[in-house]
Amino acid sequence: MIQLIQMLGLPFLICMMMGAILGYCGIHVLKREVIFIDIALAQIAAVGSIVAHLAFDAEEGTLPAYIFSFACVLAIAAFYAVVRSRIFQISIEAVIGISYAIAAASALFLIGVTPGHTHMEEMLSGSLLWTGLPEIIGSFIVFCAAGFCFYVFRGPLLRISEGYHDALTRGVKVVWWDFLFYALVGVVITVAVRMAGVVVVFAFLIIPATTSALFSSRWDTRMLVAWSVAVIASIGGLLFGYYLDFSLGPAIALFLGGALTLAAIFSKLHQINSFNMVK
Repeated sequence: MIQLIQMLGLPFLICMMMGAILGYCGIHVLKREVIFIDIALAQIAAVGSIVAHLAFDAEEGTLPAYIFSFACVLAIAAFYAVVRSRIFQISIEAVIGISYAIAAASALFLIGVTPGHTHMEEMLSGSLLWTGLPEIIGSFIVFCAAGFCFYVFRGPLLRISEGYHDALTRGVKVVWWDFLFYALVGVVITVAVRMAGVVVVFAFLIIPATTSALFSSRWDTRMLVAWSVAVIASIGGLLFGYYLDFSLGPAIALFLGGALTLAAIFSKLHQINSFNMVK
């Protein structure tokens, strides 16, 4: 038991941190219909990190690398916010997909220019098992700061997520609030991907929020369901990976997917039983 706690204690703490902040962000993401925002922002942050390595020989996890990554995230956040308010012929999800493709191509080109850069591999797989306590503390501070901003500015952010065009007609400054939303999500994803990789971060962002949508439309209920799913799937995935010598990240993503599948079956059976009782 002691060995189990020593091995999985910090990865479980990381999962709880990500489950809390990404679960909330995921509900916003689903309502705004920007499902692939995380891989796009993660890829763009990777480009910033590679540029820092190319220009200043900055290693992964150093201050210059983070500065360049965050600068790229802020720039694309401003771009998304402006595009959504000015261009209505193309959906924001299409714009996000295009920006991801361009960023991925740019990253591959830059990696060819800077051989030995390992960010792409780390971005996919993460280092959930090997993330140290100092990086976890730094990530916790970032997540708390982002969560505080989400709470303080929850009014306009929620109004825009519930109905973009309605908020626009009501005079809400959607460009500025969209920029804040994308910037906060981008910072959270940049930090989370560094620890867990794109696959796990995407799973934490989308799957708990999707599961919660099966049971309620209320924000408080949805957050409770999303966080519960994240906790249960994290415990199951970590134990599965530990006892079967399986990679922790894919195991957690697998259990999150399994939780969604079971929730969908349960929801469907509940609807059938309710319909039969009405009849």
